[in-house]
Parts: sequence; structure tokens; C-alpha cells
Amino acid sequence: MPAAEGADVTHAADEMTRALRPHGDEDWSVPAGALTWSCWTTAAHVAHDLLAYAGQVTGRPDDAYLPYDLRVSPTASPTQVLSVVRACAGLLAAAVDAAPPQARAWHFGPCDPAGFAAMGVAEIVLHSHDITLGLGVPWLPPPRLSALVLRRLFPEAPPGGAPEVLLWMTGRGELPGRTRRTSWSWHPAPN
Repeated sequence: MPAAEGADVTHAADEMTRALRPHGDEDWSVPAGALTWSCWTTAAHVAHDLLAYAGQVTGRPDDAYLPYDLRVSPTASPTQVLSVVRACAGLLAAAVDAAPPQARAWHFGPCDPAGFAAMGVAEIVLHSHDITLGLGVPWLPPPRLSALVLRRLFPEAPPGGAPEVLLWMTGRGELPGRTRRTSWSWHPAPN
């Protein structure tokens, strides 16, 4: 499987939109799955992280995150927040695809554009799952995107169905014969 790229980020955003846009009129003030954030706040968080990752890839700081932040209007509807996520996904995709593969930027150490793309995909699919749980919508992260995230960010992942393993790796699910995880971190630095 090739390295994560911009098209993977936009595909993940398309999947999020497909799963959640039909539920835009529901109450997004409910908690997003096991998170303490609301579904609305969780979607805004995804947009924030995608924009931050795009800034890192283009600004290439080597010691910290750039000192800026995204503010989604608190009056934005869930559907409008999803549009912000899609816009930020487009920015990250463009940044990743424009950067040379050898470029490095800070994410708790040096990270390449493909690592930022994989983190963007992870943010989208994992938090989409959180939001769908909060809204009572059955949904699992797509297998190909889950496998991409596992391969890049969780090289120590056990075998199994990629969506289920990804949810287990991030403390969001159970795997037979394994203790539920209560803490985790991903490893975006290039090998």
C-alpha cells in the first residue's frame, strides 16, 4: 500500500460527509460517543486539526506548532461545520501533495507529509465514528482508510479487520482476547 497522500484525506472527508450530512438536523449537542465533547465540538475539532496539519506541512516548523487557531462560528449548523471540515481537508490535501516527500515539520518530533496525511485521515475517521455513536448512526471507518492509518501510525497493531483493530488501538472498541486499551499514541514519524 502506498504512502498516505492528499486524495486519502479528501476521501476520508467525503466518507465523513456521506455518513453525517443526512443527520445534520439532529441534536449535535449530545456527547460524541465516549468523548466529553459534543458531536458539534468534535466535528469542529477535526477541522481545527486538519488546518493545523496543513499549516505545519507548509510552514515546516521544526520545534512547535504554529501559533494560530481555527475558530468555527458557534452559530454554525452541523452541516456548515461539515463544510468547514471538507474545506480544511482540502487544504491539508493540497499541502501534502505540494510538499516534497523529504520535507519535515514538527509533530512532537519530525514528521513527513505522508505522516500528516495519515494523521488527518485518522482524525476524520475516528471522530466520525465518535459522532455517529453519539447520534446513534451505525458506521465503521472504511477498511482501506483504516488499514492506511494502522500501517503508518500504529505499526505494532495486531492482525484483524482494519476498522475493528483501529478502533481497538485507539481505545474505542474491543478485540477478542485483548484487554480494552485506555491509553494510546500514534507514531507519525517516517521510518
